[in-house]
Amino acid sequence: MPEETNSIDYVMEKASGPHFSGLRLDGLLSSPPSSATNSPAHRNSSASASASPLAPKQPFVIGVSGGTASGKTTVCDMIIQQLHDHRVVLVNQDSFYRGLTPAELERVHEYNFDHPDAFDTEQLLDCIEKLRSGHPYQVPIYDFKSHRRSSDCFRQVNASDVIILEGILVFHDQRVRNLMNMKIFVDTDADVRLARRIRRDTVERGRDINSVLEQYAKFVKPAFDDFVLPSKKYADVIIPRGGDNHVAIDLIVQHIRTKLGQHDLCKIYPNVYVIQSTFQIRGMHTLIRDKEISKHDFVFYSDRLIRLVVEHGLGHLPFTEKQVITPTGSVYTGVDFCKKLCGVSIVRSGESMENALRACCKGIKIGKILIHRDGDNGKQLIYEKLPKDIPERHVLLLDPVLATGNSANQAIELLIQKGVPESHIIFLNLISAPEGIHCVCKRFPSLKIVTSEIDVALNEEFRVIPGMGEFGDRYFGTDD
Repeated sequence: MPEETNSIDYVMEKASGPHFSGLRLDGLLSSPPSSATNSPAHRNSSASASASPLAPKQPFVIGVSGGTASGKTTVCDMIIQQLHDHRVVLVNQDSFYRGLTPAELERVHEYNFDHPDAFDTEQLLDCIEKLRSGHPYQVPIYDFKSHRRSSDCFRQVNASDVIILEGILVFHDQRVRNLMNMKIFVDTDADVRLARRIRRDTVERGRDINSVLEQYAKFVKPAFDDFVLPSKKYADVIIPRGGDNHVAIDLIVQHIRTKLGQHDLCKIYPNVYVIQSTFQIRGMHTLIRDKEISKHDFVFYSDRLIRLVVEHGLGHLPFTEKQVITPTGSVYTGVDFCKKLCGVSIVRSGESMENALRACCKGIKIGKILIHRDGDNGKQLIYEKLPKDIPERHVLLLDPVLATGNSANQAIELLIQKGVPESHIIFLNLISAPEGIHCVCKRFPSLKIVTSEIDVALNEEFRVIPGMGEFGDRYFGTDD
């Protein structure tokens, strides 16, 4: 069957009209690329992924193509900004331009940058395949003024749930198309594209207007007609007017959100809650995970994140309805806070979360549990100091990192022995490893876990990856 018959070729030209409601994208967001589905490698990887709950899931790859200056980058930026989600990365085909040779540089005005041969497609394929396999990739940085790549500088792109690949010719090579789950073509009027290109090349790339017009007539327009426009037939979604088509972009964002959904572990364990990711939260994680950050900044941004986790955890406590009279004499129907509450920190990292809890809950009682691993025999020595009436309270268990889950299980078991119902325990942490979540949730399915991010895995030394090191040492300043 010819490949183009596999495309659905939805057109968003009527995005604001009655025909727009008939568009269906749900199939696109759940189906893998047809060629990858039929390959033995894909079948084997799917089988192994279903066999192991810790196996990384296949990322969802979106290709965004269109003529030069059609608004592809704007569309991608709007999608990412609206998602507010750290699980989406952008890869630009422009990063994979071939560096010009000295001979080509001498006649740079005769070089066709819009021809498929201008790109290193093999390296682009390697990049997307590595990212789809869950590995980071060092994307080259191309200088449009010198027409060469930087020899010692790269942009590292980490594997993510959604990969957006943007470029004028990303649909040209069938091998690249076969890696895509969804293909978007940004369709913008030729005059608008030319005006944008003139502005971009003169302002950003230091070129004069005559050379831009000459290049457009000699290379850009013929290449668009020969290579870019014919690839439009492979698109699943066509967006006229680029970034101005807010309705079409909103629809795409909505379906990507559906694709992202919750973390897989949140689907397996409905008692696991990850606070909604925003650029603020992602930025704070970037700072506290940086090994070069100062202790002062590490504490400051850790405290901000901890406060958000605590506030989210408090939202899972039971409440009662309460009515009050406002200064205008009106009746406001709200809720009353849970009165029987206490915190318990797992010493010593958990103590870093106590100030945030005290700031949110005036006069709250906080207990302590110390768990110490004695050598290699796994024996654990425990010290505890808890409120005497703890069986009557809901407990916020505090530990910034959930790694193997062994210490957490020991602390939870102790609380249950003291008479605390399992369903009255909310475990708060900044990051969780999947292994720790499995360990705790399988043993205690009725408690709740609230975290700000679920990391990739544990390494051979049982450290969370990417993680943030020994949290207690960094927070209290006792690291080397």
